[in-house]
Amino acid sequence: MTVLVNLVVALGMCCAVPLGLRLIDPGGLRRAARLWPLAALPGALCTWLPRGPAATALAALYAAAALALAGAAAARLGRLRNAGSGAYAATETAVLTALVSPSVAATALVAERAGYRLFGFDLDVLALTVPHFHFAGFTAALVAGLVCRTAPGRRGARWAAYSVPAGTLLVLLGYFVDDWAELLGAVVLTAGMWAVALTTWREVRPAARDRTTRALLAVSAAVLVATMLLALWWAAGEATGIVHPTLTWMAATHGLGNALGFALCSLLAWRRLTAAPSGPPAPVDPLAPLTPLAPLAPLAPLAPAGP
Repeated sequence: MTVLVNLVVALGMCCAVPLGLRLIDPGGLRRAARLWPLAALPGALCTWLPRGPAATALAALYAAAALALAGAAAARLGRLRNAGSGAYAATETAVLTALVSPSVAATALVAERAGYRLFGFDLDVLALTVPHFHFAGFTAALVAGLVCRTAPGRRGARWAAYSVPAGTLLVLLGYFVDDWAELLGAVVLTAGMWAVALTTWREVRPAARDRTTRALLAVSAAVLVATMLLALWWAAGEATGIVHPTLTWMAATHGLGNALGFALCSLLAWRRLTAAPSGPPAPVDPLAPLTPLAPLAPLAPLAPAGP
């Protein structure tokens, strides 16, 4: 299981985060995306080293970059306070969750590489927290925000933008409470991810300009149906004692499926959607719907519409 988890972690650090950052405020985070490999490579490398000072030092480099992203989230809080209760607020909530999540993953990584049982958690739990908050935290929240901005009039899209962050937070709190609280988080997170999948399939995929983008979106939506069922099965088994998959089996199915089938396919598709036919993407209204004739721009820092 260790080798597989390390590969998934490397994918999250080196691919998912920089791809995602380019979809959030291209002016403000472009430099962060460009410099991210300087932190991601040490972070990925440290997982292959024995626990100890060298691995901890490399993990700390990654943690510093992750904390910088959390600082970027703090800088966006003002827009959330002024956003009201519509789709703009839901989108910003998802984006803030995405920016904060790598710092949670990095904190767990530093503790695990140091051999320190942070908050009393087993080292295996800390190790699995790292990929979870790169994919369920960063990527899933970001995609939920993009889906919400693309289909602001759809209740399911707004539900996704709120419930994916809420479910991720509830799963985290479940670590500290009990398995039933973690099951509740898994239910909320699954509902949000299925809402992402449904809106992607019905609203985003048909509006894509080319067959490759539509195929990537289709795969990302379909994969979520199966991988989140596995998440529910595992969480229910932990809470009730029914037969359920082992962590190794979950890493090979749920983890790998979400990393490759959902996260990577989604980010590549959204990168294609936000690319203008020629030249860099131009900022547009953050709530502008996606149409075949109007390419979607990244989550640029524009003010919400007035009343």
